[in-house]
Amino acid sequence: MSFIEGVGREQLVMFPEVLDDYVAEGNPVRFIGAFVEFLNVEQLGFQRAVPAETGRPAYDPRDLLALYIYGYLYGIRSSRKLERETHRNVELMWLLRRLVPDFKTIADFRRDNGLALRKVCREFTLLCKRMDLFGAELVAIDGSKFRAVNNRQRSFPRAQLKEMLVQIDSRVESYLSQLDAQDGSEASTTTVDELKQRMQQLADRRAECQALLEQMDRTGEDEVSLTDKDSRRMMTGGTTQVCYNTQIAVDEKHKLIVAEEVTNQASDRQWLAPMAKQAKQVLGAQQLAVVADRGYTNAEQVKQCAESGIVPYMGKPQNSRNLKRGLYTKDDFIYDQATDSYRCPAGEILTFHTEGLDRRKGGRRARYYWTNACGSCVLRHACTRDGRRRRITRSPYEHFVEEMGARVAAAPEVLRRRKAIVEHPFGTIKRAMNQGYFLTRGLQSVKAEFSLTVLAYNLKRAFSILAIPRMIAALP
Repeated sequence: MSFIEGVGREQLVMFPEVLDDYVAEGNPVRFIGAFVEFLNVEQLGFQRAVPAETGRPAYDPRDLLALYIYGYLYGIRSSRKLERETHRNVELMWLLRRLVPDFKTIADFRRDNGLALRKVCREFTLLCKRMDLFGAELVAIDGSKFRAVNNRQRSFPRAQLKEMLVQIDSRVESYLSQLDAQDGSEASTTTVDELKQRMQQLADRRAECQALLEQMDRTGEDEVSLTDKDSRRMMTGGTTQVCYNTQIAVDEKHKLIVAEEVTNQASDRQWLAPMAKQAKQVLGAQQLAVVADRGYTNAEQVKQCAESGIVPYMGKPQNSRNLKRGLYTKDDFIYDQATDSYRCPAGEILTFHTEGLDRRKGGRRARYYWTNACGSCVLRHACTRDGRRRRITRSPYEHFVEEMGARVAAAPEVLRRRKAIVEHPFGTIKRAMNQGYFLTRGLQSVKAEFSLTVLAYNLKRAFSILAIPRMIAALP
């Protein structure tokens, strides 16, 4: 018995006469083609949306947009790889009507239309809303670090630059000592010219470090990156990498991403309200429940949510230094709203004394409470290491956090649902789609690239829920 044999390479084959016959009715590429035709590229702000009357004709932005959507959907993000696919991929031949733009044209399109690409992602999100794919009841918010196009060796925090200056000065002194020692010595393993050359290299390096420090003084930043100037060092996976911090808001019903953002701030503390408000606006909900992890807990952010008709659910962070020391924490002090005071574990009353900026918490405004009974308290050894008294700080908006704590205690299952909602998209994007890193540089370009990734993820989800013909029929 022989193997299954293919057709000879010299055999004449009668291909279908129409390219459309190669693409099935349920092929996702048909929706991509219909979707880009539905978009008003001029209103979205795409460059060259209207053909010029003179000069060489340009590519229709719809064609290049369709190429990028297809590429991100199938994990082909490089402009050179996209160019290669236009020559051999039958689906792209159908989608682009056999157009074969060069890689420079493809790359320039993504670079020059960042804001418009973000709006395209929003347009598909609104289409999902029309197709009733959002529950608009509970949204989960989370952030994840995506690697930037910048090696860690080309990123310098201020402290590292100052340490490098100290090391350079130390080596220069060492070379000067060697030069002095050679004045009275005939034999030497290193020539004077070699030492002077090394000293000049150190001087050049010192000037570079000093210039970077002066640049940080002008910009107010504490870190500078040389390849991608907007990227920053962040902790991810237990190590420090040069990254961007991506933020998403995910609707519970079908795990579709409602809103996305990218920042070079490593912390998530300032992003609860902006992401929640963005999700609420897209969903058009009068009231929206939002769940996030402890890293988003911020009294001012919780206040903004409450004032915007958003009901937040978050666990309280356990980062108290007293907890690690085995001392009483703020949770052991009971607040009385009627008297604006705290009762300590010993039964003493801590009253309000002053209000100011708390440097330990980023300069945020805080109210200070204490009592003069600490000096003779028998529990002092278990309460504070301060030589005078134990002070309690309270944010002016802390009652919003306390109300949220009571809400979480009444419905703890909401926190348990968070992982199932928001970690699924990041897992798919980073693992299945292999798009946990950026190819472009600069915050604005990275935002556009992440919007394309989010659009590709939402397309995958929608294709698994609805049939392609139904999605095409939903287009206006």
